[in-house]
Order: sequence, then C-alpha cells, then structure tokens
Amino acid sequence: MKASTIAEREARGRAAREHSKRSSHRAVGELHRDPIELLRQSSAERVQNLVPLRYGRMAVSPFTFFRGSAILQAHDLSKVRDSGLSMPICGDGHLMNFGGFATPERQLVFDLNDFDEVSIGPFEWDLKRLCASFVVAARHMRLSRGTAESLVMTAVRSYRDRITQYAEFGALDLWYDRITFDRMAEIALTPEGRRAVRRGMEKAATRTHEALLEKMASFDGGRWKIHDAPPALFHVLGANTLFTAEETETYRTGNVDKMVQHVWDEYLKTLSHDRRELLDHFTRQDIVFKVVGVGSVGTRCLVVLLVDHTGKPLFVQVKEARPSVIAQFYKSPTVKHQGERVVQGQRMLQAASDIFLGWATGTLGRHFYFRQLRDMKLSANIELFDSELLDGYARLCGWVMARAHAKASGQAIEISSYIGRGDQFAEALSGYSSAYADQVERDYDVFLKACRSGKLEARTDEDMAADFGV
Repeated sequence: MKASTIAEREARGRAAREHSKRSSHRAVGELHRDPIELLRQSSAERVQNLVPLRYGRMAVSPFTFFRGSAILQAHDLSKVRDSGLSMPICGDGHLMNFGGFATPERQLVFDLNDFDEVSIGPFEWDLKRLCASFVVAARHMRLSRGTAESLVMTAVRSYRDRITQYAEFGALDLWYDRITFDRMAEIALTPEGRRAVRRGMEKAATRTHEALLEKMASFDGGRWKIHDAPPALFHVLGANTLFTAEETETYRTGNVDKMVQHVWDEYLKTLSHDRRELLDHFTRQDIVFKVVGVGSVGTRCLVVLLVDHTGKPLFVQVKEARPSVIAQFYKSPTVKHQGERVVQGQRMLQAASDIFLGWATGTLGRHFYFRQLRDMKLSANIELFDSELLDGYARLCGWVMARAHAKASGQAIEISSYIGRGDQFAEALSGYSSAYADQVERDYDVFLKACRSGKLEARTDEDMAADFGV
C-alpha cells in the first residue's frame, strides 16, 4: 500500500472527528423511552413459558439485567451522534461475552464468543457496551468508583494502543494474529495473573465432548439419550416440555425425524466439503431443547448429540438467530438469513472459528445457526477476581476487541487516527460509562417494579424446576 494512500486514510480518520468529536462520546443523550415496552418487543415470538425465566434471570442484579437488555443500549446509542466509522461489530460485547476456546489446531485462544447481535455499526458502540459493562459489574461487586473508572480507562487505552499497532500490520499478519493463552501468560503483569491463565488452561482441557456425555446422557442399549433437567434442558415432545400444546402441535402431527433431517441437510450445504465428510462419520442419537444465557432465554436452542463409530460424542448446538438489535437502530444492510449473518460475522471477527459453523432455516421459517456446544470453552468468573486481575481482564478485552475490529473492518488506520494517542477518547468513554450505569440502575428499578406488580412475570430457575419436582 502506498504511503499516500495510508496518509489519506489517516486523514479520513481525523476528519471523522468533525462528524463526532471525541469528547462528544461522553453523552448518554436524552432518553425518552419505556424500558418495559422495549423488553416486551425483544421477548416477542420467544417460547412463551420461558419468557418469565428470562425476566427471572435478569432480575438477579443490575448486571444480569444489563446482560439481558442489549436492546435498550442499542436504542440509546442511536440517540447520540456516532463516529461514522461503521464496520462489522459484535453488537453485544459486554465483558462476559469474551472467553477461551480451542482452535481447529487445538490451540487455546481468548476471543469474543457471542455473535447473536453481530451487525454493521459504529466501532464505538462495541466499546461503549464493553465499558458500561465494567462499571455496572464493578458496582455490583461493591468496588469503588475510582476502581470502576480505572477499569474503563484500562480497557480503552488497551484498545487504543492495540489498534495503533494493528494499523501497521500487513493484511495476512492481521488475519493470522491470535491471542493465545500462552501469549497471555507471557505478558501477564503479575504472578497471580500468570497463575490465573494457567488455571484456565487446565480447566479448559477438561471441558470436552466426552466429559459432557458422562454428565448429560446415558446409553439405553440401543442409543444415547440426553437426560431432561427442566427448565434448562428438556425434550420438546417429552413429559417435561415447556412448550405449550399449541407450540408442540406442529411437531406432534408432523414426522419429526423428517423435519430434523431436512434442516440438517440444509445445514450441511453451508459447510465445506471436508466438514461434510467429517460429519458423515457421526450418527444422530438425540435432540433436546436447551435454555442458554440471560438475553437468549426463550429463543429456540437445541442440542444434537451424535456419536462416531467408536462411540465418541459430538454435541452440536442449533440456535435461533433473530434480527440483531443493532440493525433495529442503525441503518445496516438488509440481511436475507439471520443465521448466515451470525456465522459470517463470527468468522470475520474471531481469529479462529468453530469448524462446524453453519446455518439453516427451520421448518416453520425460523433461522438457525449451528456450532459445537462445548470444545474447551471457558468463561471468566469475574466475581472471584481481585482488582489486579480485573484490570488485567479489562486490558485483555480491549486487546481482543481491537483485533476483532481491525481484522473484520480493515479500518485500523482510520480508527487509530480518530482516537489519537492521548486520553481524550478514553476519558469521554469513562464519563459515558458512569452515566450509563446510572441509567441501567434506573431501568433496573423500573423493571423490578414491573415484576413485583405483575406487569411482567419473573420466575427463577429453582421455581420452575420445582414445578417438575426436580
């Protein structure tokens, strides 16, 4: 690339400051909206009996509420001026949507790991969601205001410094860059940080399909059958189903095996030839409904258990892909298939993606994407972190987000030029995050009142499990 072209791109990044000053990102904006109405919108067309569980999980704390209400922040971000530097973004990059997993080469890497909301949007929307999540979480953990502000400054400075480095990378160098656990251990600033990375690696090594099979299923002599554990896990047409009679009618009257095979065949067409050949070594054993996360509760998510000729298992997750909340509030390109959107976004943003990523349309017209359920996947238990470990985690998240944006967009030069080398952008996001955490707490109070008054029904996992005598 010619130096003049790089100079032009740097100028484009600086020119974006005229569209949106860096200091302007401190603003939350005038928010005149009903959080309950927006939450109801996002709960529409979910499995009816699981919506109270979604609200029950969100009611645990302001932080779980924040995790489950991406629609609110997407709406709110659309009310303030953006940088104009749009690209593929995660859309829900809060601090719990980062984690460890194994690459196809069996390297353990740390990266973004949730792409349900992936879409084209301004790069700073991802950073604002990440930064706000640190402040909301820090308050939940009863950490000081100064600690919360410091975590935001650490995350944004890490993003700034890494995006500046990536601006100098060649295209292939950027594509091949991976944040491995070995690299994390090498750069950890404290012995405790290095120990935490090593503990994570040891734990991840135990999170395999074989270990999951022992916990989740049993062999009846003919095939493997997954155990019901309502409300988290149940057979759609079984005695413990949480689907209504109306919702299950289509499946009862149709030939379920044929319906499943049709979707599976469509999924296989989205895979490369070698991946299809690999799946040919497996036979399907059982399928159950799985309740996942906080914000995803009530969306349709299935787990398919397969085994190969030696009896070794493979768990594939089939998850409903609904329109991104980012696309609702930002003028993104039209999407033909939501499952394809998730898969292509994940492939662009992640350094290395699941070999079984694919998509298909369900028999009722819903869009789904496929991936492995568990492959050395690991998430951080931040409530056990001290302030030093949290600071290291914030630095890591900023690094991951910079790498993802640089790879997916090819706009590291523009972003770096926009942010600059100083702290003006970081200080603005620190101010934004504190103000937005206040807004989250106000929305949480409104939400709790709606649950207590019966305007919304909220139920805990324990309450629902008791219905089944579990």
